[in-house]
Amino acid sequence: MIRAGILALGIAALSTAAFAVEPDEVLSDPVLEDRARAISANVRCVVCQNEPIDSSNAGVARDLRVLIRERLVAGDTDQEIYDFLVLRYGDFVLFKPPFKPSTYALWLSPFAILLIGGVAVAVSLSRRPRKPASKDTHLSAEEETDLAKLMKEDTSL
Repeated sequence: MIRAGILALGIAALSTAAFAVEPDEVLSDPVLEDRARAISANVRCVVCQNEPIDSSNAGVARDLRVLIRERLVAGDTDQEIYDFLVLRYGDFVLFKPPFKPSTYALWLSPFAILLIGGVAVAVSLSRRPRKPASKDTHLSAEEETDLAKLMKEDTSL
């Protein structure tokens, strides 16, 4: 059992290496490579959608990684690269798109859903029948007699 767990962990660790930047993409300048990795971590794979291009095996992700490195070598700033990618693929390509009219729905929808859910819960609770508050919690004489009979029968079993 333990051996199988260790084997599974080893396979998982090795499989993550397969989903990394390929060796032929790595820049010889470590500063540029660090910038490329930082940019790639913030760019969404347009095929995988919720995976950064830095860890995606999709062909488009590879093309984007190469493009980013080419533009870095050409002297582009990080912002110029982001602007180029947004121009080509739209704001969706960024994991943190800018807050502007075309992305308001993206940024505000979680709050709207939370608000709608809160209102639905409040309405549901307000329509729920309330238990009448009874000041008289004592049993009537007839109920006391019935209860005594039931308890007597229960103890005789």
